[in-house]
Amino acid sequence: MLCQFTVKNYKSIREAATLDLQAVAISEHEDSIIIDKDGDKYLPISVLYGPNGGGKSNVLEAIYTLVSKVLRPLYATESGDKTAMIQVRNIAEPFAFSKEKKAPTEFELFFRTEVSEYRYILHVRKDVVLHERLDRIKLETGRRSALFVRDEKGIELKGDMAKLKVSGEISSSLALLSYLGIAYMGNPVVRDVLGWFADGIDFLNYGNPTQELKLAASVSGDVKSLVLDMIQEMDLDIVDYRVEQKENDAIEVFTKHCVNDVVAELNLLVESSGTKKLFGLLPFIAESLLKGTTLVIDELDAKLHPALLQYVIMLFNDMEINRHKAQLIFTSHDLSTMNSDLFRRDEIWFVAKGKEQNSKLYSLVEFKNERGESVRKDAKFDKQYLEGKYGADPYLKKIIDWGNRNAKEGKK
Repeated sequence: MLCQFTVKNYKSIREAATLDLQAVAISEHEDSIIIDKDGDKYLPISVLYGPNGGGKSNVLEAIYTLVSKVLRPLYATESGDKTAMIQVRNIAEPFAFSKEKKAPTEFELFFRTEVSEYRYILHVRKDVVLHERLDRIKLETGRRSALFVRDEKGIELKGDMAKLKVSGEISSSLALLSYLGIAYMGNPVVRDVLGWFADGIDFLNYGNPTQELKLAASVSGDVKSLVLDMIQEMDLDIVDYRVEQKENDAIEVFTKHCVNDVVAELNLLVESSGTKKLFGLLPFIAESLLKGTTLVIDELDAKLHPALLQYVIMLFNDMEINRHKAQLIFTSHDLSTMNSDLFRRDEIWFVAKGKEQNSKLYSLVEFKNERGESVRKDAKFDKQYLEGKYGADPYLKKIIDWGNRNAKEGKK
């Protein structure tokens, strides 16, 4: 489970921006939050709104950059279908307009496994590691401990990692966490941490249809069964699908329709773009719900009917369906779902640029107007957003300073 993520000096993000999935003590939708074994409460949903070019995709890309920085060296030493992450070089692009050209890009990640909460810090300049740290809290006992620190002084392994050895100097571009995964995957702590990076979080790349269809081909029977249940809930006439493996690792997907008791099979290639999108999306959704993973999707609403988007959101909000603590983090432009019936105020986030082209990230629950008033839980979120009252105007890339604007209009 992802608890909190902070990034600084990355692409359009200059100052530290924090995406927090800890549930705030507010009264709405109290039955739609994740309660962990120690009683801490987390959000199953986080949605980022903002104008095109405002930087919301960069927040999600920053999470991917950190995860792939850790996993890429491990996958390079393994066989299997990890080509997308292996082929993309891990370069953390800093904020382009910074006066401090040598300032590092900083990542901080809090995440939970079944047994522990971890805090992982990584500072890099492009792909060179400058600082790295890993801490742990055991959920059963609440005991805190440092596991390793890497800085300009060297590497210090602590606690349950103290007996591990780093042979010689490791590459400056190789994360210590990656090195430990390559050398000591048998260590229970290393395995627990890297198990979350490998299997606890997933990213849906709409630009890679091969990846999406390969998932459809490789899903388990439980995932396929849930996919078919979701299709039926969406009231589509698809009753089944099958996948054919072709030469050169190619695949074809065929959908079975039943209309007026007539059964016919169609190649997915001739289906509508919406149906193709569903088959690229639903296996990820089903797998996340069944395994309790964090699923990150850029532009979830793209080519997805608003009613289907609402259905997907409700799957994660329903704790009887979402029994394994799955989370969905996505960007969206669809305002039909921006309402208090679907979201808590701490689940809605906005991203827009300041006057110096720097993206700012803030949640609806922490937003206050020029009079210092918070947004009411029964407010018309979509209407007020369209009016620009939350700062991130949907039609303008930059944040609107409504306090200054109102003062100027009052002088006229």
